[in-house]
Amino acid sequence: MQLLAATGLPAGALGAAAEFHARVLPKLPAQGDLLIRFDAADHTHRGWRLAVVQQLARERAPDRVNAVAGGSAAAVASAQAYLAAAAGLTGQLLDLDDLGAGPVIG
Repeated sequence: MQLLAATGLPAGALGAAAEFHARVLPKLPAQGDLLIRFDAADHTHRGWRLAVVQQLARERAPDRVNAVAGGSAAAVASAQAYLAAAAGLTGQLLDLDDLGAGPVIG
């Protein structure tokens, strides 16, 4: 599962969505399972991020597309390993939190 960083986007949801579509989307690899990494953001970003991931998952099937938001490098690596092993999981946006219930079980 290839990791693609969609980081450094504007703080506002509308600006972030516009920049993602202009800067990040054209750089996506043509095929293969993909994990998009977003920076942590407030709730206003969830809608556009989930819509992007779900649409990409539909368009790229049978390849899988998922995304994570926030979390440390270790949390992202754990989520990436988990998702790579979860053969049927696609179109998901997972919010990572290193301060919550514990690390992602891999």
